[in-house]
Amino acid sequence: METAEVTRSSETTKVVRQAKKKNMRKLVTISLFTAPALIVYLVYVVYPILSTLSYSFYSWDGTSDKTFIGLDNYVQLFHDAIFWTSLTNNAWVVMTSVFVQIPLGMIMALMLFAPIRGIRLFSSVYFLPFLMSTVAIGLLWVYMFDPINGIINQLINFLGFENVAWLSDENTALIAILLVVVWQFSPFYMILFKAAMVGIGEELYESAEIDGANSWQKFFHITLPLLMPTIVSSSILAIVGSLKAFDIFYIMTGGGPNHATELMGTYMFKQAFINFNMGYASAIAFIMFLIALVVTILIQVVDYNRKKKGAF
Repeated sequence: METAEVTRSSETTKVVRQAKKKNMRKLVTISLFTAPALIVYLVYVVYPILSTLSYSFYSWDGTSDKTFIGLDNYVQLFHDAIFWTSLTNNAWVVMTSVFVQIPLGMIMALMLFAPIRGIRLFSSVYFLPFLMSTVAIGLLWVYMFDPINGIINQLINFLGFENVAWLSDENTALIAILLVVVWQFSPFYMILFKAAMVGIGEELYESAEIDGANSWQKFFHITLPLLMPTIVSSSILAIVGSLKAFDIFYIMTGGGPNHATELMGTYMFKQAFINFNMGYASAIAFIMFLIALVVTILIQVVDYNRKKKGAF
């Protein structure tokens, strides 16, 4: 009896050891496969974020020795009128991206499924702005918005109105650039929604037709609910992209006139590479990161609660 129990115990121990060895091999294999991606992520994402946070506590011109000043950069930032102007402008870019670009992209995607002749040509034409270089787009629209020779003002004159100084007037500069941003990036969301719509089963629409649903009912009860994951993903991309917007604004106005089109990205660039105030620029950059992180988490939480409740 005792011998049998000892044998069983030794066999159990062997099985446990073999299971541990197997799990260890799996862990090592997984680690080896994920290590390259993890190293790249740590070096190019995590380390820069932590470095930015560290630099924000210093007064530093980028070349000489750093001087630790604690939270002074953040105190100065929250009393900086230009920073608040740039934050407000970023908020306008975010709202334009979420409430104009995304719905417009969805409408454009729906149009691609309409029974219209030459729809493939329309698909290529719609997507063309997104394929163009941002520098080329910026320069193109600067010439189009020219107050004397620009085609837009020529059209306004033809309609009997006076010229508008689109990019040199504080009241119109931001609106003009937002129009360009919508024109450039709406095709990107069109492609996202088109890909999502292709995945919606045709049988769902056929069943709805049998039940007597019209086009609007099919859109609100089938298409829109099934597009919600794409809408959430698009919203995150739009918000994060809008918060770090820089190139088109810097090319077209450089943040002017009188900071009317200043963004956190352009203001950070000027502080870092024109004023050589690296510590202050790092504080701006880290605030940008925090805002993007908080907004993304909020969207994910809202979407999680929506799925939990079963609402579309």
